[in-house]
Amino acid sequence: MAGSKEIRNKIKSVQSTRKITKAMEMVAAAKMKKAQDRMRSSRPYVLRALQIAMHMAQANTEYKHPFLAKRDTVKRVGAIVVTTDKGLCGGLNTNVLRLVMQQHKEWRAKGLEVDYVALGNKGLGFLNRLGANIVAEAVQLGDRPRLDRLVGPVKVMLDKYIDGQIDEVHIFFTTFINTMKQEPRNGTMLPIPDQFRSPAGEVFASDAQTGPWDYIYEPEAKLLLDAVLRRYVEALIYQMVNENIASEMSARMVAMKAATDNAGTIINELQLIYNKTRQAAITKELAEIVGGAAAV
Repeated sequence: MAGSKEIRNKIKSVQSTRKITKAMEMVAAAKMKKAQDRMRSSRPYVLRALQIAMHMAQANTEYKHPFLAKRDTVKRVGAIVVTTDKGLCGGLNTNVLRLVMQQHKEWRAKGLEVDYVALGNKGLGFLNRLGANIVAEAVQLGDRPRLDRLVGPVKVMLDKYIDGQIDEVHIFFTTFINTMKQEPRNGTMLPIPDQFRSPAGEVFASDAQTGPWDYIYEPEAKLLLDAVLRRYVEALIYQMVNENIASEMSARMVAMKAATDNAGTIINELQLIYNKTRQAAITKELAEIVGGAAAV
């Protein structure tokens, strides 16, 4: 019965694993609703800020903010990579990091240098293994990200852009579509593009074809644009992190449910094998008893 004992131990082990994955599924489901509410409540503000920023890019002003001016040549780019701090969420991080890897190879093939900001432990580990130049990081953001934790690393990238050390800033993130679907995306954040695909999947255009935009600035264009455009960038980063957390909780709930279901299937298969092994052992013992009685 040594084989039967090993099978029983395997069944107990898989049952323990199923309890863990079931608990993680329930925790992720509880956090998912709150994460989705935070993500959806901040979307309108970010989209409106995006529209204003894109209109400003087309406005005729006496002051052209660095965030609105495209560089003649691009020699160095910056990239902000948004990932999760923890794993066990399916292919969520793998998909966005595959996008980062693909874009990194294209940049290097063009001879461009790349500076990275990592938001999330998984992205930080990947960039370290890649040997990338990481200028700032923010990890252990938790389930409720705080803007003050994000402003510091992002400011490093913005200052390098304003100083002319980098010519473009790109962002890589995962956007939430629904509970079963999350999409990895990337886009140019600076300079303000003519078109931008929002986290909700909408494509916003600058409306330049309808005529030039213009604004009356009070107190002055420089002071106002500096404040508004920095707030736009901070809000955009905050929204990307919220999108990523909502995607993480949804992906983890789905992954843990699949793991729980698979554990149940394995337990049933092991139970069937155990019953067959036990039945074979009993049959063998009966045959030995009958054979011994016949010999007597």
